[in-house]
Parts: sequence; C-alpha cells; structure tokens
Amino acid sequence: MTLLLVWILNAVALLVVAYVLPGIVVASFGSAMLAALVLGLINMLVKPVLILLTLPITVVTLGLFLLVLNALMFWMAGSMLKGFQVNGFWWAVGGAILYSLISGFLSNLINQ
Repeated sequence: MTLLLVWILNAVALLVVAYVLPGIVVASFGSAMLAALVLGLINMLVKPVLILLTLPITVVTLGLFLLVLNALMFWMAGSMLKGFQVNGFWWAVGGAILYSLISGFLSNLINQ
C-alpha cells in the first residue's frame, strides 16, 4: 500500500515540476504515473552503476557531479517516454532538483 502511495505522490511531484518549469512537459496524469515508474526504475538500476563508474569525478567535485547524474537520469526518462518531455540539459537539472525536493517532501509527509 505504501509503495502505491509513494508512486502516486511521485507522479504528483512530476506534475508540479511540469507546471512550474516550462521546459518540462507532462501530457496527462497517466503519463506522469508512467514517468514516475520509469524514473524509479532508472534510479534503481542504472544510477548505482553510474555512481560507481564516476566515483573519481564525484570525489573531485565534492559530490556536485551527482547533480549532473540526477539530471542525466531525468533527461533520459524524458527521452524514453512520449508523454514526458524534457527540453534540454538545464531544464533537466532544474527539474531533477525540484522533483527531488517535492517528492522528498511528499514522501516525508506519509512517513510521519
């Protein structure tokens, strides 16, 4: 039950990001649900491998390269789906930061 609720809240967070940032487009709530699922899968499967491979540059930049990795994962999800579009790298950076903040806030609400 909690997993389903977190998935719905992540989709809502994605809709909020699309509403706030004009460079990110989500076609519908169904597209947001699919995009939240794909983002979760990418972050679960691909991101740990990339973190391990880019560990030296992450250490040199004191962890700031993780923002770039988050943006690339966000941008990759936008390029994979038709109903979710990210119009460039800098929109992906802003979207990834905003999405992380909003989804973290919403997830924190259900954990209290």
